[in-house]
Amino acid sequence: MKRIIFSIIVMAGMSQAAGAEAWSLDSCVNYALDHNLNIKAAEVNQLQSELSVTEAKDAFLPNLSAGAGQNWDFGRGLTSANTYANRNTSMFSWNAQMSLPIFQGLRNIRQLKYSKSNLSMSELQTEASRDEVRLSVITSYLQVLFNKEMLEVSREQLRLSNVQLDRQRILLEGGKVPEVDVIQAESQVAQNEVQVVNSENDLQTSLIELAKALELDDIDGFDVQPIDDEAMALLNAEEVYNNALANYPAIRAARQGVKVADDAMTLAKSGYLPRLSFSAGLGSSYYTVSGEDGKSFGSQMRDNFSKSLGFSLQVPIFDAFSTRNQVRQAKARKLSAQIQVAQQESELHRSIRLAYQQALGAEKKYEAGKIAVNASKAALDAMTEKYTYGKANATEWEQTRSDYITTLAQQVQAKYELILRNRVLRFYNRK
Repeated sequence: MKRIIFSIIVMAGMSQAAGAEAWSLDSCVNYALDHNLNIKAAEVNQLQSELSVTEAKDAFLPNLSAGAGQNWDFGRGLTSANTYANRNTSMFSWNAQMSLPIFQGLRNIRQLKYSKSNLSMSELQTEASRDEVRLSVITSYLQVLFNKEMLEVSREQLRLSNVQLDRQRILLEGGKVPEVDVIQAESQVAQNEVQVVNSENDLQTSLIELAKALELDDIDGFDVQPIDDEAMALLNAEEVYNNALANYPAIRAARQGVKVADDAMTLAKSGYLPRLSFSAGLGSSYYTVSGEDGKSFGSQMRDNFSKSLGFSLQVPIFDAFSTRNQVRQAKARKLSAQIQVAQQESELHRSIRLAYQQALGAEKKYEAGKIAVNASKAALDAMTEKYTYGKANATEWEQTRSDYITTLAQQVQAKYELILRNRVLRFYNRK
């Protein structure tokens, strides 16, 4: 009873899906590129890198500041006659300061170069994230189509079992077979019904996985369209690998990571160089003493007005090995980035070679499967006719039916294995 209820629920969900407009592969990929959270996170990282470039450019600008202060003093204090007296004083002052970096050990220039290199790597990483999503959606999409065809195979298996059950019941009424044959046929039908339910569940699960890759909140009625089964010639694995090495974003991002580490090491070496800066300032003040007549505010502001210019030079002598340690860490990061490039290139070569070999094997199995399906179908038709006239038993018919269903399933598997591996090779084969 639970199995029947579950089957009804799954079929209801599939009926809703059938009533909605099915998604094409291109629409799924485009939707995922616009809504996938991993891509959005990569785009945020890219934005942060862009802001770092802006910050590095702004470091070349001067710093300008202004300030003002008001102080009050109460009680004994030193007078102009160099004696102490009880009095209250107040003082107002203002100033404006400007500082301009002239030479910062090439740090600003190197920081800008490092930020630009890091931005280039972030852009490539964003494109690599898009590629990962594209490949994930293609794989999930084809899994849905594969499960759809496997569901049809399960239904065909159930149809044949029901035909056999009807035949056994007729033969039982005519006294030509024992009741145990009918019971066995009923058991086979029940097993095939379970297989149909499992296939329906696999299909719904794959649809959920695809919807998750698209970041869909509501998957009611979600379904996909079939794709063209056009024959695709296999690409040369080494040619695909060479093209991927030159153009695949993930590999380019890893190589850019080496350049970023190299620029970081150059930036760290700036700590060995001296720094020179220029500064200028303006200021004035107003001073009053209680009980004494002083100059007016305007007069004091004119009389106390001051200007200043200055240069500051800092020469690093010993910084507790801070710069040396930063350079060493940058060298270690560069070695790590170089190893990462080698690992990604090796993994890419393995993936392409594996996809090629799997596509090659699937192509052979698919072509052989066409012949096997036709042969097994002809054998089943012949066995059915023999069984109808009593020239074959139920076990022989069941074995022939099982062989036919097996060849159908193998052909479907080989078909989608071939389609998937071909698309993987074309995915990597960018120019």
